[in-house]
Amino acid sequence: MDSRLVLARRELRSLGREKTIVLALAIQLFVAAFSSFLVVGLVSLYAPGATAGAYVVTVGVAGNASGDVAPVVGAGNARQVQTFDSTGAAVKAFDAGHVDAVLVADRLANGRTRVNVIAPRGSFETTLVVVQVKKALTAYERQRRRALSFRLDRRPLGVPPDPGSSPYFGFAYTVLLPVLAFLPAFISGSIAADGVAEELDRGTFELLRAAPLSVREIVDGKALAFVAIAPAQAACWFAFLAANGTPIAHPVAALLLVAAVAAALVGVGIAVALLAPKRREAQLVYSFGALAVFAAASLLPESPQNVVAKLAIGSATQTTWLTVVAAVAVAVLVYAGSRRWAAGLAG
Repeated sequence: MDSRLVLARRELRSLGREKTIVLALAIQLFVAAFSSFLVVGLVSLYAPGATAGAYVVTVGVAGNASGDVAPVVGAGNARQVQTFDSTGAAVKAFDAGHVDAVLVADRLANGRTRVNVIAPRGSFETTLVVVQVKKALTAYERQRRRALSFRLDRRPLGVPPDPGSSPYFGFAYTVLLPVLAFLPAFISGSIAADGVAEELDRGTFELLRAAPLSVREIVDGKALAFVAIAPAQAACWFAFLAANGTPIAHPVAALLLVAAVAAALVGVGIAVALLAPKRREAQLVYSFGALAVFAAASLLPESPQNVVAKLAIGSATQTTWLTVVAAVAVAVLVYAGSRRWAAGLAG
């Protein structure tokens, strides 16, 4: 058997004894395996409006303009409306918990409508209530703009139609999928930096060279193990996501991109370990460097996150495919450079 494969198997066995790495993999596995209901909870945190219908907000409306505001507030399946003859009665109902919020709508002498909002404070319910109240007031504003459009001297630009896309669909493909795709690649580079730094710190790197193994063969053996686990993990995540109703249209291309990013990060990790052989220093330099690379990549015409999302939903463009090819080319150059540099430092 090739000496590099033997070294790769040794590295994989040693990873199984690292509790931190195993725990990180288990957490990712849990997220992917139960993504169907985790997405619902996560979406409700970053976009509370997506829970419309699951939680109904009862809004009390008072004031001399309540006749105009109440029908707009009561529209939809996420809000219920109660009208009150006075502000005091509405506030009393709010204090008693009969309504979740109060809108005091008063028509001013100049024709404008002033709305004061009373909402709960300091709870998760507050976010849901505020989101629904904001939607209601936005709808009322648009209604008033249409009603008073005859006063305009110029025709305003039309508002783009609501695309009506599902927030769960967007979150799964634009947030969850890129995280599960590139987190294994990031971890692979971290493992490479830590593993090589540990070998140098303990002096076992020189023992590997006495095997006999050349520096290039040592780098190849370690990189083979570290790079291989990233697309293997991503393939498992993709399978779990597909089983939970989030299919991947081009899984092979997405896995190729993950492998390319992992190879580049592993190359960077090995180079960082050779430059800063102390484990703590190597991890710090690698982490900041990898984050900087991902931040810079987001400035590209199509960032890696967008490329994975487009490949997953089947809307890849020519730029998307060119980005995948460019990623593979950059990965080859980065890894070849780190391999050559390692041989030069040792020689």
